[in-house]
Amino acid sequence: MPKNQFERMIFALLTVFVTVHAYVFYSLYVINGETFTAATGELYVSEAIRKMGGIFVLGRSVPIWGVVLIEFFLAYLLEIILGSPCSFKLACKVFNPQETHPVLFETAIICATVGLMCPVMSFLAAVLYYPYAYMDFHVLTLLANWLKLICYNFPFAFFSQLFFIQPLIRTVFKVLFRRKEMSLQTA
Repeated sequence: MPKNQFERMIFALLTVFVTVHAYVFYSLYVINGETFTAATGELYVSEAIRKMGGIFVLGRSVPIWGVVLIEFFLAYLLEIILGSPCSFKLACKVFNPQETHPVLFETAIICATVGLMCPVMSFLAAVLYYPYAYMDFHVLTLLANWLKLICYNFPFAFFSQLFFIQPLIRTVFKVLFRRKEMSLQTA
């Protein structure tokens, strides 16, 4: 899809923008929402988070938009450095891009990206959201939290990337860069 470094950066930016919002919603509302509402007595997760003063990140309370910004920055950096280059290389080890149907090759790239990014981002989340406020740091607790996050996040990451996020981003990307190509052809 992306043909040069600029297009790869835009593609990664679009992917991470949608992905981070989906994961923050998934993590806060789907996985932890019931815990937040039970702890605060609120009916709605957003009210429970507001009553708690935000989400604890490295032992400090951060509003939801702060969580989104932190995760966006980390995910974009990792996508540019690790996700995109390594997943393409992994897919090329299994399939020849010239001989493989584009849908199959794109699916291999998506699977490789999820396989790389999910454990790394889950580890960062385990460090960021470790319960520092009420628990002493222990490596085994961190590793247990990391494994738990991988178990929660991997199925969501796999299915959301394969069936929702990547098809959406590829469609938006085609629309954005088709206009550019058409305007260059008419000039």
